[in-house]
Parts: sequence; C-alpha cells; structure tokens
Amino acid sequence: MTLLVLGGTGTLGRQVVIKALNEGFQVKCFVRNLRRAAFLKEWGAELIYGDLILPETIPLALLGVSAVIDCSTSRPNESHETKLIDLKAKYILIDSAIKAGVKRFIFFSIVEAASYPKIALLRLKSMVELRIKQSSVKYTVFYLPGFFQGLIPQYALPILDKQSIWITDEFSSISYINTQDVANLVIQSLSIDQFKNKSLPLIGKKAWTSMEVIKLCERISGRRAKINQVPLYLLNFLKQFMKFFQWSWNIAERLDFIRVLSTNYNTDVKMQEILYILKINQNDLESLEFYFQEYFVRIMKKLKELNYQALNNDTSIDKIDF
Repeated sequence: MTLLVLGGTGTLGRQVVIKALNEGFQVKCFVRNLRRAAFLKEWGAELIYGDLILPETIPLALLGVSAVIDCSTSRPNESHETKLIDLKAKYILIDSAIKAGVKRFIFFSIVEAASYPKIALLRLKSMVELRIKQSSVKYTVFYLPGFFQGLIPQYALPILDKQSIWITDEFSSISYINTQDVANLVIQSLSIDQFKNKSLPLIGKKAWTSMEVIKLCERISGRRAKINQVPLYLLNFLKQFMKFFQWSWNIAERLDFIRVLSTNYNTDVKMQEILYILKINQNDLESLEFYFQEYFVRIMKKLKELNYQALNNDTSIDKIDF
C-alpha cells in the first residue's frame, strides 16, 4: 500500500511517516520545501513537491496512491485569505483523491471543533470534514486534543529557563496524547475495514488543566514556575483590539482559542470504539507523567554535561546554573 502524507515535516506528520515506513508501507510526502524535508527522504520516504496554495500540484502527487493521510494544518503567519485558499485546495485534494481511486482518506480534526464555529481554525476543520463526508471517498476522521510535544515550549521550557508562564482563568481539561501513540493507532487503522467512514476521538489517558500540567512539571523538574494570570476581560479586550490590524489576525485567533479554554471546553471524551476494534487498553498509551519524566531526565543530564564542560574550561556557570 502506498501512502501520501501531507504535513510530513510537522509534529504529528513525521511520526506518521516513520511509523508507516517501519510497518512496510511505501510513503510519499507532499512537501513545499524539499530541503527542509530532506530527513524524510533519508528515512526512506519519497518526496513529492507540492503546495496546497498551488492546486495544480495536487493531482500528480496522487498517482498510485492507496491512502491519503492529511496531517497538515494552518500556518501560524498566514492571512485569512490564505486560509480560504487552503480550504479550497483541501476540497480539490478530496476531489482529486476520488478521481485517482484513493481507497482511504484520513483527516485529523480537533475535539469539539463543531461547537466553536467562530474560531477560524476550528471552523475550517469542520468544513473540510463535512466535505469529506459528503464525498464518495472512504474516510476516517480522528478528533485529537493537544499533543504532549506541544506542552514542552508552553510549560517545560519556560520553567527551565525561569521565564513566565501566562495563563487565564482556565477551567478546561485536555486529554493530551503523544503523537507517537496517534501515529501507531492511525497506521493500524488502515488495514481494518471497521474504521471506514468513521469519525472517532483519539485521546490520552487522562485530562489535565493548565495548573495540573504546571505542577507536574514543577514536581519532576524540581523547579518553581513563574505564573502570570491574565484576567478574562483583558483577554477579550486584546482580542478585539488585535482584529483592527491585519498583521495581528493570527494573534487574535490564538487569543480566541485561549478564551475557549476559559470555558468548559472538555476533551475527556470516550474512545471505547477504537480500543475495542484494535483490541487494546487505554492504559497501553503513554502517560504524560512518563513523557515529562523522560524529557526532564534527558534535559538535566545535558545541563550537567554542559556544566561540567564549563567548569573544565574555567568559564562562568551562571548561564548554565540549574
């Protein structure tokens, strides 16, 4: 089976690529920057140049492809118009997949995306999902929460660097999951007919609030976090202010999404159907505690090595102090 992976250089995409290659699939990666994606070629994937904003590059990439796995997402600096172009390109991708005889189309959305139509990213996800379901292609839509990997720059690094962590009055809990677990389950689903034309949540073992994640990082790292809490009324003001400036539209959308976390946004949904079909237990998924433990052990070991080198070189260790 030959797979075409979009977004192969991303956090999730690269895990999907390596897992598929390890399982014996032929993998093509639809990429904009061949140099940036060179590591995928070294792993054994075939690089196909293409860009969703250049729809003419899409059909040729689908030749001989059995399944499409769309791991792509909106670029953080793109304008509203560019996102609409990307949306149109996704429609072209779906239509082209049907014409090319693609047997499965896997798309990743976000848990509860349809409940927040005013947020551009979630609205576009829902629109693409609807288009897939209205088409004749066999599909699987996986609803994802946040990833473990995204918590590193958000919480772990600021704690290690003694930088501030900004949060709001967040009541929401998110069932974060490791992208490696997502890739593993998704690749398994390709060979199982019960996953065809299904929309299923794919979440981690436990739901976490922001404060719970921060306390976990503090406990494992042995360091105290600098927490700054932003009142919700100030967040609303900033969101409205940013919308006056085109260059800051993506910032306003991020603030909008943060505002969602201040509601009862909950990704602690059940995924019994996936577990039943694959005959696995949710406890088989990696825990956030274990992930952070492994991360901080590696980081602390590296810091000690740097500290040792600094002492041998008779240099100041103030900047390496931990």
